[in-house]
Amino acid sequence: MSAEGGTKAIIAALIANIGIAVTKFIAFLLTASSSMLAESIHSVADSGNQALLLVGGKRAKRGATPEHPFGYGRERYIYAFIVSIVLFSVGGLFALYEGYHKLQHPDPIESWKWVPVLVLVVAIGLESYSFRTAIVESNRARGKTGWISFIRHSKAPELPVVLLEDFAALLGLVFALIGVSLTLITHDGIWDGIGTVAIGLLLVAVALGLGIETKSLLLGEGANLEAVEQIRSAIESEPLVDRVIHMRTLHLGPEELLVAAKIAVRAAATAADVARAIDGAEVRVREAVPIARVIYLEPDIDTSAYRGADGLRESIAADPR
Repeated sequence: MSAEGGTKAIIAALIANIGIAVTKFIAFLLTASSSMLAESIHSVADSGNQALLLVGGKRAKRGATPEHPFGYGRERYIYAFIVSIVLFSVGGLFALYEGYHKLQHPDPIESWKWVPVLVLVVAIGLESYSFRTAIVESNRARGKTGWISFIRHSKAPELPVVLLEDFAALLGLVFALIGVSLTLITHDGIWDGIGTVAIGLLLVAVALGLGIETKSLLLGEGANLEAVEQIRSAIESEPLVDRVIHMRTLHLGPEELLVAAKIAVRAAATAADVARAIDGAEVRVREAVPIARVIYLEPDIDTSAYRGADGLRESIAADPR
């Protein structure tokens, strides 16, 4: 995924959420609807989350330092994890609290009755624009990958985060619209409370999903199987390399991959031959997988005894996860 595509989706979501938050707050002040308050806080949380993603993307571009020799690429994962915490606490838990309070005191909407409906309809339109932008940018990044697989296995966190946030926002708006409309029709504020609780449960579920996925990225994920095979084939295509004995990969960031491998060279190879083999293999790897920017290759003699002892490690290396 290109960083530009993710940034475009984030900015579109940020603009939409700021406008939506302002209109929702106005509607809440006029009607005292708990659904409108929950949705207002939800939009504020989403706006803050998009700002966090932009900050994370900017900070991740810093160059390597002696203290952080592999750079700051994984900082994007840290900010994505913070987003899940904000969505859970500020959005989900607040909505659940407000919904519980409304269920205890189910006052109907007495003034400016149809303002929330108008605001929610407008908000659905704005959120749909943001969601459409995220879908368009995601389609460019995911190719033929399914949506669930793309969200679960994408190494760049921004588009999956924006997709899930926008989806949750649209569904939350629908819950709020149903709750407010039923409250206006029945003059019973309990529907407003139920809508608010539904919003809270939705946000908590999405936040937990985001947290699980970004935690995996923070722990460190290897390259996908396709990239691993491309790297292996690139190394073994070097004439002076017999085979890859075993290999490990690790994402230092969404667009930066570390590759460490032990390669088998001929017993009769000279030091100069080994150096040429390593240099040639590194060039081939970077041509095959451009994000493989940090490569460490350790040469070893390929004996039949070593080959047998290393079979288990090869089978493990086939699946970097």
